[in-house]
Amino acid sequence: MSERHDVVIVGGGLVGASLAIALDRAGRDVGLVEAAPAGALPPVFDQRNLSFGAATVNALTALGVMQLLGAAPGPITRIQVTRAGDFGRVQMDAAEYQRPWFGQVVVARDFGQALEARLQGLQHLTRYRPARFVRLGAVEDGYRQVVIADDSGERCLLARLVVGADGTRSGVRDALGIEVDEHDFQQNLFVARVRAARAPDGTAYERFTDTGPTALLPRGDRHFGAVHGVARDQADAVMALDDAAWLARLQRAIGWRAGRLLESGPRSAYPLVQVLARGLVGERAVLLGNAAQTIHPLGAQGFNLGLRDALTLAELLETAADPGSDALLQTHVARREEDRRQTIAFSGGLARLTSNPAPLLRPLRSLGLIAAQATSMQSMLVGGAMGFRGEVPALCRGVGA
Repeated sequence: MSERHDVVIVGGGLVGASLAIALDRAGRDVGLVEAAPAGALPPVFDQRNLSFGAATVNALTALGVMQLLGAAPGPITRIQVTRAGDFGRVQMDAAEYQRPWFGQVVVARDFGQALEARLQGLQHLTRYRPARFVRLGAVEDGYRQVVIADDSGERCLLARLVVGADGTRSGVRDALGIEVDEHDFQQNLFVARVRAARAPDGTAYERFTDTGPTALLPRGDRHFGAVHGVARDQADAVMALDDAAWLARLQRAIGWRAGRLLESGPRSAYPLVQVLARGLVGERAVLLGNAAQTIHPLGAQGFNLGLRDALTLAELLETAADPGSDALLQTHVARREEDRRQTIAFSGGLARLTSNPAPLLRPLRSLGLIAAQATSMQSMLVGGAMGFRGEVPALCRGVGA
């Protein structure tokens, strides 16, 4: 006998788990297909640092997740952006916008543990784990077949709506026949926890070079989250550096804004490849998170955008008679269009511009940094960084918490 659900979410990572929590508030019967077994976190919940915009913090607080963090997040009260070799800089202060902070920095593993604790208390959730997505089947009587496999073999779930939140190489997306546009930035992004001579004061430093961005994000444990982009052909050599050489490389890239860098935790590296789905919906199916768009992590836009996607869908499903109707899915796509388009354009465009070594671009970039310091453009940047683009979901605005 096939299990029936209002919604089956394939993927138990950041976006899939957050959507399950949001749908539980609405009383929706949800099945969550997770690759990780009970008692283990998905690999995405590692030691990387997640920068949550204000809209994301609002929503995760309303969903009861931020309260379950094991460590205090690090507030971002100022943002300073520079480019090596160019004049000018952008510096934004939250106090000038009558806000306590622009966002907060959370360690991914800590966030994963908070999500897991919240999932365990849901009333309308069935978890299938460890399990993997196999294929989509036919649509019959308003339900779509979702075939999954676990230790006992294949089984079929029936869903009014299937959500593909299964990452950059999405099996659900492939099953729907949705093609992608892919751009390889030819960079790898290294992340690590570092300690500096000066403890974080709330400032997030971001500096661009010809080979990629470097950032220091203020964590809540008196350390910084370091992010360092390197050319792909240098990645193996950088991974092989001892801690002293690694810290010296970081110091050269970021400068002395936080004083001398003294100590580093283990470093991890991730290839930077942008993957954009050419469509977001199929018959009784929708893509969210990295399955819909995996974008350059510049400005930490990816998860923030994916969460807004998920919460827009959850908002539409609160009162929907048919959660998988074509009309509902088209409304979802329309509501997300402006935010998605602007966020992708901002992230990818800035990554290409700031990493281009062409000498003729230097005066243009310098003028751009100076112009961005002007009030009107700075306000636009701040609004985007905090997650207030397009039709913002109610929970992101702090409404209905």
